[in-house]
Amino acid sequence: MESENQTEVSEFLLLGLSEDPKLQPLLFGLFLSMYLVSVLGNLLIILAVSSDSHLHTPMYFFLSNLSFVDISFTSTIVPKMLVNIQTQSKSITYGGCLIQVYFFMVFICMDNLLLTTMAYDRYVAICHPLYYRVIMNPRLCGLLILLSLFISIMNALLHSLMLVHLSFCTDLKIPHFFCELAQILELACSDTLINNVLVYLVTSLLGVGPLSGIIFSYTRIVSSILRIPSTGGKFKAFSTCGSHLSVVCLFYGACVGVYLSSASSLSPRKRAVASVMYTVVTPMMNPFIYSLRNRDIKGALRKLISGMSSFS
Repeated sequence: MESENQTEVSEFLLLGLSEDPKLQPLLFGLFLSMYLVSVLGNLLIILAVSSDSHLHTPMYFFLSNLSFVDISFTSTIVPKMLVNIQTQSKSITYGGCLIQVYFFMVFICMDNLLLTTMAYDRYVAICHPLYYRVIMNPRLCGLLILLSLFISIMNALLHSLMLVHLSFCTDLKIPHFFCELAQILELACSDTLINNVLVYLVTSLLGVGPLSGIIFSYTRIVSSILRIPSTGGKFKAFSTCGSHLSVVCLFYGACVGVYLSSASSLSPRKRAVASVMYTVVTPMMNPFIYSLRNRDIKGALRKLISGMSSFS
């Protein structure tokens, strides 16, 4: 097969979720709605946390950062998809594709590490309540965010730089609605062994590692909750981490589902549909999970909305 150097590649073609012209208006309306709900919901969480002094605690500090990452995550993918549907174009420039890969990997890694950090915060709060303020001090919280950001940037930069050295074949069609690393590697004509080994290695370290930390934290949390004598005390302790546990299950459940679908005989288009769960649906659902299950967030949202209403 004839190949061409990556410097000669001007654009890739994103085939999207469906090539049926009749479905394009439906897909546009559906994804635009989900995107707006996701951005508005996460933005309200950030404003509620920042405006209410009672929520200036480590748990809500991490939550506001998670909401910001979720907004950035969906904004990396959905707007370009909507533009392509509206203009009836499938193209994305070579540089734009690399930029999308980079920021996608930064924000999905940040999501992963923030959920792990939040699990550690809940572990300290429930298992070591007397030392919570000492351990989870503002300096440590800031360092945890910066460390997560540093790891995410270095991970994305490493993969992106490895992509630059690849040459691509004449068939540049990506059966997805965004530039996914695995799909781009399949289009390469040059040897991708090092890239694939790097993907599996980093996925193992940054996937299994944080997930193991979350499982360990909740194992200790459940053990501590079971030792609480009163039923009310158990319920109160569990309610402080119930929202986070729901988000963890949704995020990792969606990611594992996509991984299993990739390992099965499903077509690339069906795997792309499965990817909608963790790229669009999960960031959209997070604000609902936290606002519906958390009295503090609901109270802060009511104050924020009433304050905005009276101001207008």
